[in-house]
Amino acid sequence: MGSGKRGLIAAAVTVVCAVTVLAAPGAAFAAPSPTPSTSPSSSTPATVSNKDLEAVRKKLEKLYHDAAVATDEYNAAEEAAEKQSAEIVSLAKKIVKGQEKLAELKKRAGAAAAAQYRSGGLPDEAHLMLSDDPQAFLDGTGRVLQGQRATKGLLAEMTRTQQDLEQYAKDASAQWQKLEAGRKAKAAAKKKIKKQIAAAEELESQLEEEEKERLAELEEQAAYKAQTAWLDSGILKDIKGKASKKGREALEYATAQLGKPYEWGAEGPKTYDCSGLTSQAWASAGRGIPRTSQEQWKQLERIDIKDMRPGDLIIYNADASHVAMYVGDGAIVHAPRPGRTVTVAGAGTMPILGVVRPDA
Repeated sequence: MGSGKRGLIAAAVTVVCAVTVLAAPGAAFAAPSPTPSTSPSSSTPATVSNKDLEAVRKKLEKLYHDAAVATDEYNAAEEAAEKQSAEIVSLAKKIVKGQEKLAELKKRAGAAAAAQYRSGGLPDEAHLMLSDDPQAFLDGTGRVLQGQRATKGLLAEMTRTQQDLEQYAKDASAQWQKLEAGRKAKAAAKKKIKKQIAAAEELESQLEEEEKERLAELEEQAAYKAQTAWLDSGILKDIKGKASKKGREALEYATAQLGKPYEWGAEGPKTYDCSGLTSQAWASAGRGIPRTSQEQWKQLERIDIKDMRPGDLIIYNADASHVAMYVGDGAIVHAPRPGRTVTVAGAGTMPILGVVRPDA
């Protein structure tokens, strides 16, 4: 990683460590607290209570979580569709080659049949009686036997080629059916994503500006509480791993995307969703990994959290619906959710499912 990028990461971590989200226990500043609600009066509209805002926060959290799950479903369907389309193209090429081969075999079989016809189709005994040179006939008979064996081999190859073509056609049909099912799954996931995000946006739009500010404070307070609890476990004392060469390259890519908007289904370069960021970061380091956070959790090697090192991926939530890249010093870089940008945050601000290592 170049000195400029090292500086960028160091600065990002320093900034994050300076705010409440990453505050270690005993820090010289207090946890963020929500602005107290004011008592409604006859001259001013009623203010939403902190209790109601906390309910809104949890509702938004669930809506965006459900959108993230649906996004994983969409991305999985998209990835499967790409593989199925590529398989269909490959099968189509095999069918074309098979048809060309079959045509050539038929041509050769036709030529052999024509040669046999020109010989009159007489039995070997008749040829022997009509021949003035028995030795020449015997030599010719050997060639005929060779020709017959060749013809049988030719017919067998034609049969195998026809069978291959039939199998290719069946495989292509099966891939088309999977592709169609994938399109339906993708459309259903897309509909669900839009529905969840629209519901979240509608909920937020009903809040006054002052209430939105208090809601943001509640979100910060929840993140602070979770991160502090994680740090209080003493976890950072055990995490001392250093990034691998590819890990540094992936981390360099991820941190270079800071500030870019979240967009579901996006893989860059202008916008990202959570797994789009991590998969592209590792692709830039020459290591292809699964597209979705759920598949990253299923397929990549799992690492004990105490052995975690920068560049590793932290999978969040029981359903593996979110993923982030570990930066070091208790921080992550990730694409959080709609309406947010790629940012650095505390690694313990969300429920950790586990850690995976792309270059294990």
